[in-house]
Amino acid sequence: MEKVRGFEVAKGFEDKGINMPVRKTQYSAGYDIEAAEDIVIPSFKKGMAPTLVKTGLKAYMQDDEVLFLYNRSSNPKKKGLILANSVGVIDKDYYGNVDNDGHIMFAFYNIKDEDVQIKKGDCIGQAVFQKYFVADGDNATGVRNGGFGSTGN
Repeated sequence: MEKVRGFEVAKGFEDKGINMPVRKTQYSAGYDIEAAEDIVIPSFKKGMAPTLVKTGLKAYMQDDEVLFLYNRSSNPKKKGLILANSVGVIDKDYYGNVDNDGHIMFAFYNIKDEDVQIKKGDCIGQAVFQKYFVADGDNATGVRNGGFGSTGN
């Protein structure tokens, strides 16, 4: 079977019991993504970096597709979790990169007054595959040389 788009376990997580993302209903756009391990997301303090929550997953897709990472609609109200980048963007060439094999992580801030505990297997967000277009005259030729935050380096 030809691989078109989907998820795989990232290197280093092969024996960690990672569950493949699933859509819970027939008309859901998003695949529910789980945390790969227990982690505490501290209450936000000015100047702190977001907490990266590992998924143990990587994603493959077609040349004209992207994977968007979205927060769960209940996370801000129930857990105080917001995505630091509003929407995560996973490009096709992130898959299998030399730095981290394309490992997908969610970058969260916790806006509650108390720390938030995430347990392995907790649903932390959604992933949606989508087609995209390029503008007339686009001539991008760059090659990704790394992992998280490496576009343009």
